[in-house]
Amino acid sequence: MNQKKPTFKEALNASLLWCNAWDAGEISDEVFADRVSELLETKDGTRGFLAVSLSSESPLMDRLPESLVFQLRAAGEIVIDLTVRNLAMSTAMSLHHQREKSLQQKAGSEQVRRRCLDLLRCLEPNKVKRRLEKLLNGTKGEGADVEFLEKWGYDNEQKQSIASSIYEVAENQN
Repeated sequence: MNQKKPTFKEALNASLLWCNAWDAGEISDEVFADRVSELLETKDGTRGFLAVSLSSESPLMDRLPESLVFQLRAAGEIVIDLTVRNLAMSTAMSLHHQREKSLQQKAGSEQVRRRCLDLLRCLEPNKVKRRLEKLLNGTKGEGADVEFLEKWGYDNEQKQSIASSIYEVAENQN
């Protein structure tokens, strides 16, 4: 990314390019992780990487190479915050798609939700716990995340689903 901070769109494009190269075996886990680390230096870069990696057909986030986990952990709070938000949105959208009987879209939201759960289990546990507690408070109508949940218009059933997903993070943890 050469000293220049990537825009969200540039981060999306770079992430897609690098995920495709990783999928094809053209770059190693370590090279991939080094390239992603450049994106993780900014919020837009992190947003772009997570948008592509959590929702794509690439098996990257299902395998989570150690070198990538290392870079995601090193990036700290921004990765945790955005992953928690992605967990909330994918959980709520899964329920929405179920109601609409959009099974393919529900499957996509479920994939993102599962990948968020797996990723959060790999990140720094105390920071993840604190961030999840804030979101859980938001589902109860308290704290800073109330605004986030209201922005998207989630109803009580969606908020309850989000709360259930929060508790799932701690389940099956090694």
